[in-house]
Amino acid sequence: MFDFYAEEAKRAYGRLLVRPTGQRAMVLKQPVGPVAIFTPWNFPVYLLAKKLAPALAAGCSVIAKPAEECPASTSALMKCLADAGVPANVAQLVYGVPDMVSRTLIGSPVIRKVSFTGSTNVGKHLMRLAADGVKRITMELGGHAPVLIFDDVDLEKTLDMVVPQKFRNAGQVCVSPTRFYVQAGIYDAFIKGFAERTAKVKVGNGLEAATQMGPLANPRRPQAVETLVADAKAKGAKVLAGGESYGNGFFFQPTLLADVPVEADIMTTEPFGPVAVTRPFETLDEAIEQANHVPFGLAAFAFTNNLRIANLVGDAIEAGMVGINGFGISVADAPFGGVKESGFGSEGGPEGLDSYMVTKAIHQA
Repeated sequence: MFDFYAEEAKRAYGRLLVRPTGQRAMVLKQPVGPVAIFTPWNFPVYLLAKKLAPALAAGCSVIAKPAEECPASTSALMKCLADAGVPANVAQLVYGVPDMVSRTLIGSPVIRKVSFTGSTNVGKHLMRLAADGVKRITMELGGHAPVLIFDDVDLEKTLDMVVPQKFRNAGQVCVSPTRFYVQAGIYDAFIKGFAERTAKVKVGNGLEAATQMGPLANPRRPQAVETLVADAKAKGAKVLAGGESYGNGFFFQPTLLADVPVEADIMTTEPFGPVAVTRPFETLDEAIEQANHVPFGLAAFAFTNNLRIANLVGDAIEAGMVGINGFGISVADAPFGGVKESGFGSEGGPEGLDSYMVTKAIHQA
């Protein structure tokens, strides 16, 4: 992120407009001003860099408020900036009671922009605070990513890709693949293969080399996931793997639910944990309708070898990012962001730099 924006800073172009002789008109890009940024605990270094790099490249000063769960790594990143020569008053760090810090920073007339990554509920709260000062805001909020699996795929290869991605970081990823819609002809084989692979995921101490998935982040998460799984079971879903919290700490079994009814809470509530839900579909239109029925639109994925289907899915899915036959959607040179209740504004790419700049037109007669 820092390498990309160090170069992108050179390309923050304005433009000259055509005017009669003796007149001049130009469009300039200027830094928006001091920025307050708020980042979560699940990818503490990367998500902080994702906001710091474009803000500094645009010429903004920053006050960062990372999550209290991860002070060591985020402090180390800020120390790197200080060691590199960034003045102390340009990049600052604060920890504390989240509500007090956010109200103080966002309420200050000094702050001109707010950038937040986190849950939709907290994002809505910060948006209300920002509205009083008409602050510019970038919101990267929750998701509930659908995955459309069409019957022309190499099933074994696809399963080998999707199962590790589902349980990466114990599912505590805003773009984690969660709602698997599988074409009816391969549905039974898909859930059978998914269940077999899920049962083999080794859960344990993340410092041990053989561990593939660790615990959830805090005591709230296993309880919340267990409640969603219980609701799905009560409404008719089948548990093909996992389904329970266990052991000492905040562990939850890698879980696969099949035939999950649309009415189940987990179909519209992001589990943010190691749970995959599956449903069959017959037609492309049915798959798109199911994928788009939630209020979120951060990421979506599809697996097909049919180029026409790939193009149609890319156009029709309501999401800020769509991955076709892969999960590589978070890269420095491309915009990252969502639609609907997943937020607005982009991070990454030239769009990420633009979000920290204002556009000014100067007309000279």
